[in-house]
Amino acid sequence: MRPWGLRSERGEPIRAALVDARPLPPDEDPMATMALRCRASNRVSRHWAPPPQRGRGGEGGGAGAGPQRFSPEVARPRARAVSHRCLSRLCAGECGSGRGWPPWAPRLAWPGHLESPLTPLLTLGLQPATMEAAAQFFVESPDVVYGPEAIEAQYEYRTTRVSREGGVLKVDQGVGEEGMLGRAGRRGEKGMGPGVHCAACLQVHPTSTRFTFRTARQVPRLGVMLVGWGGNNGSTLTAAVLANRLRLSWPTRSGRKEANYYGSLTQAGTVSLGLDAEGQEVFVPFSALLPMVAPNDLVFDGWDISSLNLAEAMRRAKVLDWGLQEQLWPHMEALRPRPSVYIPEFIAANQSARADNLIPGSRAQQLEQIRRDIRDFRSSAGLDKIIVLWTANTERFCEVIPGLNDTAENLLRTIELGLEVSPSTLFAVASILEGCAFLNGSPQNTLVPGALELAWQRRVFVGGDDFKSGQTKVKSVLVDFLIGSGLKTMSIVSYNHLGNNDGENLSAPLQFRSKEVSKSNVVDDMVQSNPVLYAPGEEPDHCVVIKYVPYVGDSKRALDEYTSELMLGGTNTLVLHNTCEDSLLAAPIMLDLALLTELCQRVSFCTDADPEPQTFHPVLSLLSFLFKAPLVPPGSPVVNALFRQRSCIENILRACVGLPPQNHMLLEHKMERPGPVLKRVGPVAAACPVLNKKGPVPAATNGCTGDANGHPQVEEPQMPTT
Repeated sequence: MRPWGLRSERGEPIRAALVDARPLPPDEDPMATMALRCRASNRVSRHWAPPPQRGRGGEGGGAGAGPQRFSPEVARPRARAVSHRCLSRLCAGECGSGRGWPPWAPRLAWPGHLESPLTPLLTLGLQPATMEAAAQFFVESPDVVYGPEAIEAQYEYRTTRVSREGGVLKVDQGVGEEGMLGRAGRRGEKGMGPGVHCAACLQVHPTSTRFTFRTARQVPRLGVMLVGWGGNNGSTLTAAVLANRLRLSWPTRSGRKEANYYGSLTQAGTVSLGLDAEGQEVFVPFSALLPMVAPNDLVFDGWDISSLNLAEAMRRAKVLDWGLQEQLWPHMEALRPRPSVYIPEFIAANQSARADNLIPGSRAQQLEQIRRDIRDFRSSAGLDKIIVLWTANTERFCEVIPGLNDTAENLLRTIELGLEVSPSTLFAVASILEGCAFLNGSPQNTLVPGALELAWQRRVFVGGDDFKSGQTKVKSVLVDFLIGSGLKTMSIVSYNHLGNNDGENLSAPLQFRSKEVSKSNVVDDMVQSNPVLYAPGEEPDHCVVIKYVPYVGDSKRALDEYTSELMLGGTNTLVLHNTCEDSLLAAPIMLDLALLTELCQRVSFCTDADPEPQTFHPVLSLLSFLFKAPLVPPGSPVVNALFRQRSCIENILRACVGLPPQNHMLLEHKMERPGPVLKRVGPVAAACPVLNKKGPVPAATNGCTGDANGHPQVEEPQMPTT
């Protein structure tokens, strides 16, 4: 739920959402509410009920309420949502007279400029939406407890372990005397049969671990400090949050545009909760899974080697339309970056002209000044948490040398003695020492072993490297598609040119090498996942080229060629041209990084075997979806395939509320007798209706509305039962 921007007579923000345009029943309370209830079987039902009193822990109970255990027998839906017609009555002043105004519903104090019942809808930009898009949901299960302070969920984590054993493939269940293909083997009637000899010789063991997840419900006041705040990415992200907070719109040659968070996984992505009574999937916004910081509530600060204020930096970047810049100018003019660290040998020489806002002194003095800046921001803005994000220039790689930066102790001594350390590593160390998560959005090796050890010692989250926004994100999808389809990709050639400051910095060979490494390693795990196609050590040819072309500015051009081998000696070549608005793609990624990192700081868990609560590993590999070269804990597999990375985030968040992982099996729709909860039109598969603003879209397959491949849909005959 998000505030409307309206306040009660007591000055409290009204939190609600438009969810339904259906006429209200005569006996329905004008402030009736809708809740989505997710049962343990992952069925979703809709119920109308009054909302709970809001306490400090969120909308789960009153200020003095204890934990509320939700089960199918005693659960009460908890969600606050106002119907569209009810809001219209509210605007017209019809509610509250003879209609039984509920005691929990505060009277609205409309702003003076709202003149008519329709004005609030138009001025505030509120539009009717599907119920699922606006509603909260609560899981009805004895394994899930919604307390005033936290959500606790019992979760069964099921996976498999594989071992190799003596030339015989052993399967624990379902193998009879005739082997895996025998009649008894299919039914598993006589247990383990004789060993089945094969080349792979693998033994598979299903395993199960019971976790208890605890997620704090209190959302903190969050600050984000950007290193490189005055650059294209930093100024664009700040402008985006301001434009959304102010609900700005502006004219363009293609029509009027409105501020939004398109491109953000948490703000524009959805997840499936399960199936409703009709067998259709119910989707909710990604941010509805767990309490998250609202992006409009973020507070920004940061550093930059350029002294331009944010309004001038926005104009220099040439990313946003002029009409939007004009509206944002008075809000961004007062924002000015703090002085930053400039070490010429780490970035391109062409950046020296911008470097007029620097922290003086030795490396130790610079480190201490960064720490003072963090403390000052926390106290002056009244923040609960701060996350530091590197979005400044790409640096050259820093050599890892024993005794210099290989341990936390050596790294701190190196800084004290003024030996070689990169500016980004200085910011990482300062953030860790201040207890602030640090995220590296550039490709250099900022988080050297000493910095990682320091993060482990201080139990502070770190993540990286290099925002995955355009060409590389497409590559992590296409190569996964090609190899997953059984095609042997043999050549990948990626060329791109851009004209922003990032492109100018990357025109230097050492800085380009950092970017080349992060863009080239993105396919490694997908190649290694298919030993049928690739022999050990075999990999595709991979070439990456980046050129600086000032005229194109922030509008990067990316050209890719993928050549794969087909059966019987054939080849397949894909050629792709991608025009990427570089900073407009990176800004929502930065937003997601801050919101997800903060959420992870509120999650703890334990297992039956290890009841001591713990948090995620300080190297936050859960963020891999957002990075080109994701950092992982020692010994962990590196995953670059995009949809595996997204599923990881979604399923971990689902586990925090006791929901099973999303498996996409939809077995309910693949059974001969689907059961009473599903209704099929006929024996020929029909396309599922898709909800839009005007209602369900008629089923259509291959352009044949209402039919499937030209075959008319008929009522399904009654199947005989056995």
